[in-house]
Amino acid sequence: MTASPTNRSGYVAIIGRPNVGKSTLLNRLIGQKLAITSHKAQTTRHTILGIKTREDGQMVFVDTPGLHQRGSSALNRYLNRAARSVIGEVDLVLFVVEAGRWTHEDDQALTALAVAGTPVIAVINKIDRLGDRTRLLPYLEALGARHGFRDLVPVSAVRGDQLDVLESLIMAVLPERENLFPSDQITDRSERFLAAELVREQLMRRYGDELPYRTAVEIEHFEDLGGRYRIHALIWVERPGQKAIIIGDKGEALKAAASEARQQMQRMFDCPVHLEVWVKIRKNWSSDEAALASLGYREH
Repeated sequence: MTASPTNRSGYVAIIGRPNVGKSTLLNRLIGQKLAITSHKAQTTRHTILGIKTREDGQMVFVDTPGLHQRGSSALNRYLNRAARSVIGEVDLVLFVVEAGRWTHEDDQALTALAVAGTPVIAVINKIDRLGDRTRLLPYLEALGARHGFRDLVPVSAVRGDQLDVLESLIMAVLPERENLFPSDQITDRSERFLAAELVREQLMRRYGDELPYRTAVEIEHFEDLGGRYRIHALIWVERPGQKAIIIGDKGEALKAAASEARQQMQRMFDCPVHLEVWVKIRKNWSSDEAALASLGYREH
Protein backbone atom coordinates (compact mmCIF):
# COMPACT_ATOMS: atom_id res chain seq x y z
CA MET A 1 0.00 0.00 0.00
CA THR A 2 1.41 3.39 -1.01
CA ALA A 3 1.62 5.98 1.77
CA SER A 4 -0.21 9.24 1.16
CA PRO A 5 2.09 12.22 0.53
CA THR A 6 2.81 14.47 3.48
CA ASN A 7 1.25 17.93 3.44
CA ARG A 8 3.19 20.73 5.11
CA SER A 9 2.12 24.29 5.79
CA GLY A 10 3.22 27.20 7.93
CA TYR A 11 4.10 30.85 8.35
CA VAL A 12 7.42 32.15 7.02
CA ALA A 13 8.53 35.65 8.03
CA ILE A 14 10.76 37.63 5.68
CA ILE A 15 13.03 39.70 7.93
CA GLY A 16 16.00 42.00 7.33
CA ARG A 17 17.18 45.58 7.30
CA PRO A 18 15.64 48.06 4.84
CA ASN A 19 16.34 47.80 1.11
CA VAL A 20 17.70 44.24 0.93
CA GLY A 21 14.93 43.12 -1.45
CA LYS A 22 12.39 41.52 0.89
CA SER A 23 9.33 42.66 -1.06
CA THR A 24 10.89 41.73 -4.39
CA LEU A 25 11.58 38.28 -2.96
CA LEU A 26 7.97 37.92 -1.81
CA ASN A 27 6.59 38.93 -5.20
CA ARG A 28 8.88 36.51 -6.99
CA LEU A 29 8.05 33.60 -4.68
CA ILE A 30 4.31 34.21 -5.05
CA GLY A 31 4.59 34.67 -8.80
CA GLN A 32 2.84 38.04 -8.96
CA LYS A 33 3.03 41.51 -7.51
CA LEU A 34 1.66 41.89 -3.99
CA ALA A 35 4.15 44.11 -2.18
CA ILE A 36 5.21 47.47 -3.57
CA THR A 37 8.88 48.06 -4.32
CA SER A 38 11.26 50.95 -4.91
CA HIS A 39 14.96 51.67 -4.58
CA LYS A 40 14.28 53.64 -1.38
CA ALA A 41 14.70 52.09 2.05
CA GLN A 42 11.60 51.47 4.17
CA THR A 43 9.23 51.25 1.22
CA THR A 44 7.29 48.56 3.12
CA ARG A 45 5.26 49.98 6.02
CA HIS A 46 2.86 47.13 6.79
CA THR A 47 3.09 43.39 7.21
CA ILE A 48 1.41 41.59 4.33
CA LEU A 49 0.77 37.89 3.79
CA GLY A 50 1.65 36.24 0.50
CA ILE A 51 0.23 32.73 0.20
CA LYS A 52 1.72 30.13 -2.12
CA THR A 53 -0.04 26.79 -2.42
CA ARG A 54 1.78 23.81 -3.92
CA GLU A 55 0.88 20.13 -4.35
CA ASP A 56 2.87 19.29 -1.21
CA GLY A 57 1.52 22.10 0.98
CA GLN A 58 1.34 25.82 1.56
CA MET A 59 3.85 28.54 2.42
CA VAL A 60 2.40 31.66 4.04
CA PHE A 61 5.01 34.39 3.68
CA VAL A 62 4.89 37.41 6.00
CA ASP A 63 6.58 40.42 4.41
CA THR A 64 7.66 42.95 7.02
CA PRO A 65 9.07 46.49 7.20
CA GLY A 66 12.85 46.64 7.40
CA LEU A 67 14.33 46.61 10.91
CA HIS A 68 16.20 49.90 11.23
CA GLN A 69 17.63 52.51 13.55
CA ARG A 70 16.79 55.58 11.50
CA GLY A 71 14.66 58.19 13.24
CA SER A 72 12.55 58.07 16.38
CA SER A 73 9.16 59.23 15.09
CA ALA A 74 5.95 57.36 15.84
CA LEU A 75 6.06 55.96 12.31
CA ASN A 76 9.61 54.61 12.79
CA ARG A 77 8.60 53.00 16.06
CA TYR A 78 5.57 51.44 14.39
CA LEU A 79 7.68 49.98 11.57
CA ASN A 80 10.09 48.30 13.99
CA ARG A 81 7.24 46.96 16.15
CA ALA A 82 5.50 45.54 13.10
CA ALA A 83 8.65 43.68 12.03
CA ARG A 84 9.64 42.40 15.48
CA SER A 85 6.14 41.28 16.44
CA VAL A 86 6.04 38.46 13.89
CA ILE A 87 9.42 36.87 14.61
CA GLY A 88 8.31 34.71 17.50
CA GLU A 89 4.94 33.82 15.96
CA VAL A 90 6.05 32.03 12.78
CA ASP A 91 7.39 28.59 11.93
CA LEU A 92 10.43 29.85 10.04
CA VAL A 93 12.29 33.08 9.34
CA LEU A 94 14.00 34.03 6.10
CA PHE A 95 16.76 36.43 7.12
CA VAL A 96 17.50 38.43 3.98
CA VAL A 97 20.87 40.12 3.55
CA GLU A 98 22.64 41.71 0.60
CA ALA A 99 25.50 39.71 -0.89
CA GLY A 100 28.86 41.23 0.00
CA ARG A 101 27.45 43.72 2.56
CA TRP A 102 26.99 43.61 6.32
CA THR A 103 25.83 46.61 8.34
CA HIS A 104 25.06 47.43 11.95
CA GLU A 105 21.36 47.15 11.09
CA ASP A 106 21.96 43.59 9.80
CA ASP A 107 23.61 42.85 13.13
CA GLN A 108 20.67 44.28 15.07
CA ALA A 109 18.17 42.28 13.03
CA LEU A 110 20.11 39.06 13.59
CA THR A 111 20.25 39.75 17.34
CA ALA A 112 16.44 40.02 17.38
CA LEU A 113 16.21 36.66 15.61
CA ALA A 114 18.62 34.98 18.01
CA VAL A 115 16.53 36.10 20.99
CA ALA A 116 13.33 34.70 19.45
CA GLY A 117 14.84 31.27 18.83
CA THR A 118 12.82 30.64 15.66
CA PRO A 119 14.51 28.50 12.95
CA VAL A 120 16.24 30.74 10.39
CA ILE A 121 17.33 30.31 6.79
CA ALA A 122 19.78 32.99 5.61
CA VAL A 123 18.87 34.30 2.16
CA ILE A 124 21.79 36.08 0.53
CA ASN A 125 20.09 38.27 -2.08
CA LYS A 126 21.36 40.34 -5.03
CA ILE A 127 24.06 37.88 -6.06
CA ASP A 128 23.53 39.20 -9.60
CA ARG A 129 25.05 42.52 -8.43
CA LEU A 130 28.14 40.95 -6.91
CA GLY A 131 30.78 41.86 -9.49
CA ASP A 132 33.50 39.63 -8.06
CA ARG A 133 31.95 36.19 -7.40
CA THR A 134 35.04 35.09 -5.50
CA ARG A 135 33.79 37.28 -2.65
CA LEU A 136 30.68 35.12 -2.17
CA LEU A 137 32.29 32.08 -0.51
CA PRO A 138 34.14 34.03 2.24
CA TYR A 139 30.97 36.08 2.78
CA LEU A 140 28.93 32.87 3.28
CA GLU A 141 31.56 31.50 5.67
CA ALA A 142 31.54 34.70 7.74
CA LEU A 143 27.74 34.80 7.78
CA GLY A 144 27.50 31.15 8.81
CA ALA A 145 29.75 31.85 11.79
CA ARG A 146 27.36 34.53 13.08
CA HIS A 147 24.39 32.25 13.79
CA GLY A 148 23.24 28.64 13.65
CA PHE A 149 21.31 28.98 10.40
CA ARG A 150 19.48 25.92 9.09
CA ASP A 151 20.72 26.79 5.60
CA LEU A 152 22.40 29.59 3.67
CA VAL A 153 20.98 30.18 0.19
CA PRO A 154 22.44 32.69 -2.31
CA VAL A 155 19.64 34.02 -4.57
CA SER A 156 18.70 36.74 -6.98
CA ALA A 157 15.11 37.76 -6.28
CA VAL A 158 15.09 39.95 -9.41
CA ARG A 159 16.13 37.10 -11.72
CA GLY A 160 14.61 34.21 -9.74
CA ASP A 161 17.95 32.42 -9.34
CA GLN A 162 17.94 29.64 -6.71
CA LEU A 163 14.38 30.29 -5.58
CA ASP A 164 13.35 26.71 -6.36
CA VAL A 165 16.10 25.55 -4.00
CA LEU A 166 14.90 28.00 -1.36
CA GLU A 167 11.31 26.78 -1.63
CA SER A 168 12.36 23.15 -1.16
CA LEU A 169 14.34 24.05 1.96
CA ILE A 170 11.40 26.01 3.35
CA MET A 171 8.93 23.17 2.82
CA ALA A 172 11.26 20.74 4.59
CA VAL A 173 11.09 22.87 7.76
CA LEU A 174 7.35 23.55 7.89
CA PRO A 175 5.21 21.34 10.15
CA GLU A 176 3.01 18.54 8.82
CA ARG A 177 -0.56 19.85 8.77
CA GLU A 178 -3.38 20.89 6.49
CA ASN A 179 -3.22 24.12 4.53
CA LEU A 180 -3.96 27.27 6.50
CA PHE A 181 -5.81 29.11 3.72
CA PRO A 182 -7.94 28.16 0.69
CA SER A 183 -5.78 27.15 -2.26
CA ASP A 184 -6.99 30.05 -4.42
CA GLN A 185 -6.19 32.76 -1.85
CA ILE A 186 -2.90 34.64 -2.34
CA THR A 187 -3.04 37.35 0.36
CA ASP A 188 -4.86 38.42 3.51
CA ARG A 189 -5.06 42.04 2.39
CA SER A 190 -8.08 43.68 0.76
CA GLU A 191 -8.11 45.26 -2.67
CA ARG A 192 -8.69 48.58 -0.91
CA PHE A 193 -5.38 48.19 0.96
CA LEU A 194 -3.55 47.13 -2.20
CA ALA A 195 -4.90 50.16 -4.08
CA ALA A 196 -3.52 52.51 -1.43
CA GLU A 197 -0.15 50.78 -1.62
CA LEU A 198 0.02 51.16 -5.40
CA VAL A 199 -0.53 54.91 -5.09
CA ARG A 200 2.13 55.10 -2.39
CA GLU A 201 4.53 53.15 -4.59
CA GLN A 202 4.44 55.96 -7.13
CA LEU A 203 5.26 58.48 -4.40
CA MET A 204 8.26 56.38 -3.36
CA ARG A 205 9.49 56.05 -6.93
CA ARG A 206 8.82 59.51 -8.34
CA TYR A 207 9.69 62.02 -5.65
CA GLY A 208 12.83 63.06 -3.76
CA ASP A 209 14.51 61.09 -1.01
CA GLU A 210 12.71 62.66 1.97
CA LEU A 211 9.26 63.62 0.66
CA PRO A 212 7.76 60.10 0.35
CA TYR A 213 8.43 59.45 4.04
CA ARG A 214 6.19 62.41 4.88
CA THR A 215 3.26 61.10 2.86
CA ALA A 216 0.50 58.59 3.56
CA VAL A 217 -2.30 57.32 1.33
CA GLU A 218 -5.89 56.71 2.37
CA ILE A 219 -8.58 55.21 0.15
CA GLU A 220 -11.65 57.35 0.78
CA HIS A 221 -13.95 55.55 -1.64
CA PHE A 222 -13.73 52.11 -3.29
CA GLU A 223 -16.71 51.02 -5.37
CA ASP A 224 -17.27 47.96 -7.55
CA LEU A 225 -19.45 49.10 -10.43
CA GLY A 226 -19.86 45.63 -11.90
CA GLY A 227 -16.76 44.86 -13.93
CA ARG A 228 -14.93 48.10 -13.14
CA TYR A 229 -13.75 49.94 -10.02
CA ARG A 230 -14.14 53.57 -8.98
CA ILE A 231 -11.47 54.57 -6.47
CA HIS A 232 -10.87 57.89 -4.69
CA ALA A 233 -7.49 58.23 -2.96
CA LEU A 234 -6.21 60.88 -0.56
CA ILE A 235 -2.49 61.63 -0.27
CA TRP A 236 -1.72 63.13 3.13
CA VAL A 237 1.30 65.41 3.56
CA GLU A 238 2.50 67.47 6.52
CA ARG A 239 3.19 70.91 5.00
CA PRO A 240 1.89 73.13 2.17
CA GLY A 241 5.26 73.00 0.39
CA GLN A 242 5.04 69.21 0.22
CA LYS A 243 1.57 69.44 -1.29
CA ALA A 244 2.88 71.75 -4.01
CA ILE A 245 5.68 69.34 -4.89
CA ILE A 246 3.33 66.35 -5.09
CA ILE A 247 0.94 68.21 -7.39
CA GLY A 248 3.67 69.73 -9.57
CA ASP A 249 3.41 72.42 -12.21
CA LYS A 250 -0.19 72.56 -13.51
CA GLY A 251 -0.84 69.26 -11.73
CA GLU A 252 1.35 67.31 -14.14
CA ALA A 253 3.35 65.41 -11.50
CA LEU A 254 0.23 64.17 -9.72
CA LYS A 255 -1.44 63.24 -13.01
CA ALA A 256 1.56 61.14 -14.04
CA ALA A 257 1.73 59.36 -10.67
CA ALA A 258 -2.02 58.68 -10.67
CA SER A 259 -1.95 57.41 -14.25
CA GLU A 260 0.77 54.86 -13.49
CA ALA A 261 -0.97 53.80 -10.25
CA ARG A 262 -4.22 53.28 -12.17
CA GLN A 263 -2.49 51.10 -14.75
CA GLN A 264 -0.91 49.03 -11.98
CA MET A 265 -4.34 48.61 -10.36
CA GLN A 266 -5.87 47.45 -13.63
CA ARG A 267 -3.20 44.79 -13.97
CA MET A 268 -3.57 43.68 -10.34
CA PHE A 269 -7.38 43.69 -10.23
CA ASP A 270 -7.86 42.59 -13.85
CA CYS A 271 -10.55 45.16 -14.58
CA PRO A 272 -10.90 48.81 -15.68
CA VAL A 273 -10.24 51.34 -12.91
CA HIS A 274 -11.33 54.96 -12.60
CA LEU A 275 -8.94 56.62 -10.12
CA GLU A 276 -9.17 60.11 -8.67
CA VAL A 277 -6.45 61.42 -6.36
CA TRP A 278 -6.36 64.46 -4.05
CA VAL A 279 -3.62 65.86 -1.82
CA LYS A 280 -4.42 67.19 1.66
CA ILE A 281 -2.41 68.51 4.59
CA ARG A 282 -2.37 66.83 8.01
CA LYS A 283 0.32 68.41 10.17
CA ASN A 284 2.82 66.04 11.80
CA TRP A 285 0.84 62.90 10.99
CA SER A 286 4.01 60.75 11.07
CA SER A 287 4.75 61.78 14.67
CA ASP A 288 1.23 61.37 16.04
CA GLU A 289 0.20 57.90 17.30
CA ALA A 290 -3.52 58.69 16.95
CA ALA A 291 -3.07 59.99 13.41
CA LEU A 292 -1.10 56.88 12.48
CA ALA A 293 -3.84 54.62 13.80
CA SER A 294 -6.52 56.53 11.88
CA LEU A 295 -4.52 56.05 8.68
CA GLY A 296 -4.26 52.29 9.16
CA TYR A 297 -0.92 52.09 10.95
CA ARG A 298 -1.95 49.62 13.63
CA GLU A 299 -0.76 46.11 14.49
CA HIS A 300 -2.11 43.66 11.92
